[in-house]
Amino acid sequence: MKQKLLIVDDEQGIVDTMKSYFSAEYEILTACNGQEAVRKAQEQPDLILLDINMPGMDGLSVCRSIRGHVRCPILFLTARVESADQILGFQAGGDDYIVKPFDLEELNARVAAHLRREQRRQNSSAVKFFGTLAIDYTARTVTINGESVAFSRREFDILELLSLHAGQVFDRERIYESVWGMDGEGSSDVVMEHIRKIRAKLAAHTFTGYIETVWGCGYRWNG
Repeated sequence: MKQKLLIVDDEQGIVDTMKSYFSAEYEILTACNGQEAVRKAQEQPDLILLDINMPGMDGLSVCRSIRGHVRCPILFLTARVESADQILGFQAGGDDYIVKPFDLEELNARVAAHLRREQRRQNSSAVKFFGTLAIDYTARTVTINGESVAFSRREFDILELLSLHAGQVFDRERIYESVWGMDGEGSSDVVMEHIRKIRAKLAAHTFTGYIETVWGCGYRWNG
C-alpha cells in the first residue's frame, strides 16, 4: 500500500507540479487553503507538505489545529526562513522547513528521510526488549533468545498489560477487567491460572522471573 502525502498550497501550479512528481510513488491528497487542509488531515496522511503563507488560515494555524490529531511529519513550505519564523513553526508542531523555490529532488529526499524516520519510530515502539525476551505488540509474538514462545490470546493480553506497565502492581480484579472486560462472565480467579501458564511457558526458556507476585496486592512485571 502506498504511503499518503497531503500537499497544501494556495498556488495551484505548485500543487499540480508536486502532485505530478510524487504521484508515481505516493497516494496524493491536495488542499488549496487552510480550511480544506484541516478537513483532508482527517484522512490521516503519512506526511504533510504545508505552505505557510496562505490567505485566511495560514499554515501555522493549520499546524496548530491538527497537531493534536495527527502524528505524521509536517514539512513547512515557505518563501523565506528567519530564525524567529523557524521557532514559531517548530512551536506550532512542524518538523522541517523547505524554502521556495525548492528543487524537487531535494524535496523528495527530505520527504523520504522523514518517512523512514517515522517508520523506524513506529517499529521501535511496537517491540519491547526485556533482556533476552522480546515482545512484539503489533504482531503479538514473544521470543526468548530468538526462539518463539506461543501464548493464547488471553495469555498474551495479560503479558501485554503487565509488560507495558513494568513495575506497576495489578490486582486480579483489575487484570480481569482489563483483559476480559467489565462484562466478563467468569471470575477473577481465572487470572491466577493464566498467570501460572504464562510463568510455566517463560520458565521453559529462561530462568528470569518476569512476573512477580506481590503478596496481598497482585502481580508486577519485572523487566
